[in-house]
Amino acid sequence: MIYRSACEWSGLRLLDAAGSPFPYSLPVPLPSSKRAGIAYSIGMHLAVPGRRPTSKTVALDRSLEALPLFRLSDSADEGAITYTPPGGGRWRVLPAPGDRLPGTFDQDVYVEILHRFGEAGFPADGVVRFTLHSFLRSIGRKVDGRTYEQLRSALNRLERTRLESSGAYQIASERPFEGTFTILSSVTIQRRRLTDRDQLALFSALSASEPGDARVVVSPQLRANIAAGNTISLSLQQYGSLSNPVARRLYRLLATARSQDHITWRISLGLLASQLPLTQRYPSHLQRVLQPAHEMLIAAGLLRDASFHQLDREWHVDYVLATRNTIAP
Repeated sequence: MIYRSACEWSGLRLLDAAGSPFPYSLPVPLPSSKRAGIAYSIGMHLAVPGRRPTSKTVALDRSLEALPLFRLSDSADEGAITYTPPGGGRWRVLPAPGDRLPGTFDQDVYVEILHRFGEAGFPADGVVRFTLHSFLRSIGRKVDGRTYEQLRSALNRLERTRLESSGAYQIASERPFEGTFTILSSVTIQRRRLTDRDQLALFSALSASEPGDARVVVSPQLRANIAAGNTISLSLQQYGSLSNPVARRLYRLLATARSQDHITWRISLGLLASQLPLTQRYPSHLQRVLQPAHEMLIAAGLLRDASFHQLDREWHVDYVLATRNTIAP
């Protein structure tokens, strides 16, 4: 133990295990009532995190964005998602045993992980590190015990939910992928030691509520596509401004269409429902779900127009897309 009296210190300078000072100090007001020395654990390692530079965009795997992945509700539906792309093949999203499919919260976690992956410089090993507290703050969620558990569950789902491609998913410069993969190939969450968490309350510059540090690894399939530039780009500010999860998913899908130089895009209502995916099947029900999302995207400037038309007894949606710089900066 290293002891310093309140009279000797107007601030605290941390010492390592050998008693040498760290190259920084933290001013910590000491309670006037503490006339005896205050003991600090030698083994404790504390650092003030620097402000992380924030990118305004996020690069997502274009091949994956064209396929359904997240249920647009957080229901307990455990059934697999099955999708047949117009170009052939088959795509399935299979929940882990005893768990549900990824939902709306998982969608936001996925986007933020890819954002942090880009901020880290797209590391070749796919490793992304963060604290649960900072992650929740980044996605605009309240930080409490419930959301910590939601985040842990979402990370585990992204690791354990199997994505099965039979010629549906395309990896850059390769034939259509045949096999199974996951969004994250590894997830590790290390809780802080209780002794360290107790000591954090002594430092006003640090949070005493940090529950742990996360280390996740983006899967090799996503890394290959991103490294090859087979990506779409989203504005994080625009994505975060969309409060409707269907609008957020539509933004990702419309950015995929815009990246292929489409100015207008017509798609059958049934195919769109499968691609998003939506659980509703009747055209009138699908239109009621999509209309608020369309209005939100138009108000945000991410879409110029959207209209429903019936052609030969089949319903279609006609989209007029925003400029490339607006929808996919």
